[in-house]
Amino acid sequence: MQDAVQNSNNNSTRRDWLKTTALAGAAVLAGKSGQAEPLYSAVAPAARRIPIAVSTYSYWHFQEQKYPVEKVIEDAARLGFDGVEILHRQMDNETIPYMNKLKRLAFDNGLALPMLSIHQSFVQPKAEDRKKDVEHTIRCINMSTQMGIPAIRMNTGSWRTVKRDARYYKDGQEPPIQGYTDQDAIKWCIDSMGECLVAAEKAGVVLAIENHWGLSSNIDYLLEIYKPLASSPAMGMNVDTGNFVGDPYPQFERLAPFATIVQAKTYYGGGHYYDLDLDYKRIAAILRKANFKGYISLEMEGKEDPTVAVPKSLKLFREVFS
Repeated sequence: MQDAVQNSNNNSTRRDWLKTTALAGAAVLAGKSGQAEPLYSAVAPAARRIPIAVSTYSYWHFQEQKYPVEKVIEDAARLGFDGVEILHRQMDNETIPYMNKLKRLAFDNGLALPMLSIHQSFVQPKAEDRKKDVEHTIRCINMSTQMGIPAIRMNTGSWRTVKRDARYYKDGQEPPIQGYTDQDAIKWCIDSMGECLVAAEKAGVVLAIENHWGLSSNIDYLLEIYKPLASSPAMGMNVDTGNFVGDPYPQFERLAPFATIVQAKTYYGGGHYYDLDLDYKRIAAILRKANFKGYISLEMEGKEDPTVAVPKSLKLFREVFS
């Protein structure tokens, strides 16, 4: 009986202590106002920084001697880029050890590999020729999977009926091969892209069609190809700021809502093929309006030494896309 009384007294003492402690804590939280405040105050989320990659093309421009992809990755890490876009034609080979080497090098340097830029053309009258480029694209999808790259840059292709000179880049005019029409080419692109999308969906790789001259110089044509395929989870769009005929901004504004990734060109030292003076503050505003959240990938296409022009371009992009 005595033990029971003692236990009861102990329990009462504990209850009194817990009650007193809780009241004291509430008083501290209430402060001078006498109203309790939450233990954790709400903190506004930090503004998300748009990730910026650099294309290996920025260092090469299809010169006779290839610029090593490895050197671009190491330089990108040193400069503070977030990723490296790999140009397929700039790779030394397509072996698994080489691809694994690039993937590991990027990982060790804290860089993403957001896109593999490849070339193909579906603007070819012969079905067997289009089939070869479909097979090439599927091979590149497998390469992207091996390297952990989530997107591939896709081209429509072109008729190749005019010389690629300054006039071509200014007006983009390219008549079809005799006996065919642009509508024929649009159908070939839709059908061929559709075949590629079957493989891309299985691999989880996005096929990002680009305004890359040829048929896609006409933005209406580009959208005519893109929209029937847009229901595929593997369909995307790569919008290139430098590949517009005429006033780029209204056209860029039309494509921005569909953009998966943006290739942004600079021309320090004068362009290799043509010059543009792009207003990147205006471009950044268009992307913000479109709620774009993906990668900006630098394509420095000027004649200036890339070791000088690439850092300049990154500085500009960090300022305007922040």
